[in-house]
Amino acid sequence: MPATTRLGDVMKVLVVGAGAIGAYFGARLLEAGVDATFLVRPKRESQLRQGLSVQSPKGDIRLGPPPTVTAERLQKGFGVVLLSCKAYDLAGAIDSFAPAVGPETAIVPLLNGMRHLDALKDRFGAEPVLGGQCQISVTLADDGNVIHLSDFHQLAFGELEKNPRSERALAIEALFSKAKFEAHRSDAILQEMWEKWVFIAALAGTTCLMRGAIGDIVRSGGVDLMRRMTRECAAIAGAQGFAPRPQALGRVEAILTDADSTLAASMLRDLERGARTEADHIIGDLLARRPPSPSGLRPASPPTSELSVLEVAYLHLKTYELRRASGRP
Repeated sequence: MPATTRLGDVMKVLVVGAGAIGAYFGARLLEAGVDATFLVRPKRESQLRQGLSVQSPKGDIRLGPPPTVTAERLQKGFGVVLLSCKAYDLAGAIDSFAPAVGPETAIVPLLNGMRHLDALKDRFGAEPVLGGQCQISVTLADDGNVIHLSDFHQLAFGELEKNPRSERALAIEALFSKAKFEAHRSDAILQEMWEKWVFIAALAGTTCLMRGAIGDIVRSGGVDLMRRMTRECAAIAGAQGFAPRPQALGRVEAILTDADSTLAASMLRDLERGARTEADHIIGDLLARRPPSPSGLRPASPPTSELSVLEVAYLHLKTYELRRASGRP
């Protein structure tokens, strides 16, 4: 297919999921005049017929009914699939957007962790799959509109197995640069994804375990807990060959030890409203990637028989999920 046609196709974006993250970035793309369509379930489609608004410190957005499509009406013709579903919905999401993936489609996932990359490659092959990550704190109001809770809204993407300055990567970079969020094409997207994973696992692990925001934990005397959790997550990344770079690690530690911070993981909001969490994808899978001990009986970190703080956080979340599945409050 000629390059001009491919670049034209890249300008058409399918946003898979209109939850908080997908709705935010999709709304910003629409605000900038990008041809973007939300792939949604019928209930969400009905809600979006009332319009979509974003309340944000970076500027509010008020849109009429955005372009939407449901899975049974989906066809090819999209250059970019921006995937922003929850990890536990990934299999269903893949089935729903598969009809849109053509020979020139690029899939940019914004999920945390790494397990989703294998699932996407298993279904579509390695060629369409890029790496991606975002840093934003958003939630949906009861009416389905977006509330941006922070003053940052960053999105990074990059090639996993091709020239980082590939034609499609440069075209997506030009596309995203139109929108009012901070986007960049990364030459080391796996490194950035691991650094984000360290941050989000430490944030989710501590705020869910202690049932409070960062500032609440720090002011209660939990600075050491925050640092221990960060070090443990960073050690796992290092064992996988992606040790956080000093600047990134310093930024994580600064965020997680800020006594004035009101930041908490979205997983805590899920937990507080009795919803399903991404504990397995974000924390369980990270724990599973610890290197084996010399005896092969348990991971090498921590070096004693005591549970690590990350393990305690995971057990806490799994206990919650067990009670939730049984219908107990």
